[in-house]
Amino acid sequence: MEPIQAVRPPVPAGVDAHPAPAGAGLSHDWRAATQLFDYRQAANPIRPGLTEPIPEGRWGPALHATGPTAILPLDLSARLGCASPATSPALSANFVRILEGDSIGVAANATSSLFYVLRGDGRCFCPASPGGEPLPLNWSAGDLFVLPAGLAPRLEASAESVLYWVHDGPLLTFLGVRAETARFAPSHYPAAWLDGELAALASDPTSARSNRLSLLLANRELPASRTVTHTLWAMYGLVPAGAVQPPHRHQSVALDLVIDCQPGCATLSGPDLNPDGTIRNPVRMEWEPGAAFVTPPGHWHSHVNESGHPARLLPIQDAGLHTYLRSLDIRFASGLGGDS
Repeated sequence: MEPIQAVRPPVPAGVDAHPAPAGAGLSHDWRAATQLFDYRQAANPIRPGLTEPIPEGRWGPALHATGPTAILPLDLSARLGCASPATSPALSANFVRILEGDSIGVAANATSSLFYVLRGDGRCFCPASPGGEPLPLNWSAGDLFVLPAGLAPRLEASAESVLYWVHDGPLLTFLGVRAETARFAPSHYPAAWLDGELAALASDPTSARSNRLSLLLANRELPASRTVTHTLWAMYGLVPAGAVQPPHRHQSVALDLVIDCQPGCATLSGPDLNPDGTIRNPVRMEWEPGAAFVTPPGHWHSHVNESGHPARLLPIQDAGLHTYLRSLDIRFASGLGGDS
């Protein structure tokens, strides 16, 4: 394809191409930044060298296995052209490693921050509202909690800990805005509750027909989207031994965290399907406990478990935002009514 060329608007004869705007003392050139493009060359600017497609990044558990207390960004901003650390254009995923007795601030200009505790124990301190009294939360391995805009949280570890932190700061950086209004209350999803409900789902006789068992985390303050925050979507999922999921896709990006698995678990991903409904020339992302990877929007993907043991996965997506925009467009290889 030919390079995109900008077209300057034609200027009638005798007309100044850059007329001075009306008003004494004003010198702003209202036309300095204007361009026109041929629709055929500019309608789809998502391509290498222009608006870069979202890559299938992967980070292994070695990233957070050792080292000092630190925030470890899963940063693809250089490839994506984002102005701040970003794992996708709208989301930033990070591992937060905290040594026993240490604490670290995790404030961000974001409307939503989600934390999943991979290991360890500790407390989160943040005001119930900007300038309000401290609001402590005790957390331990397997817990998930979400925090809204306007808070300045701090994490303190009573044992060596690693948390997975996803927030929507890159979206706000792109928009050039600050998040100041809380859209939901700080919320806690304890591990015992998540695991108990997932076990109950797995033991339900109707689940025998499904090759994936999953809980969607939701918030009563967001009844229309049924999502964990108004921008973020979270799924606590079990992939049974021997499962090979039919492919599905959606326009939200997925930032996947492997909670636990045995060798032989993976995600297959690619933009196209074969005539038989399998993914054509898929990228295979091998799972490891504590690993994280990106599933690009619009790509067909399927989780497979060849290990002989159940596995658990936590995908975090910007699907709350896409649901509001009515652009999620989730589809299954077997049809919209197919097994997800």
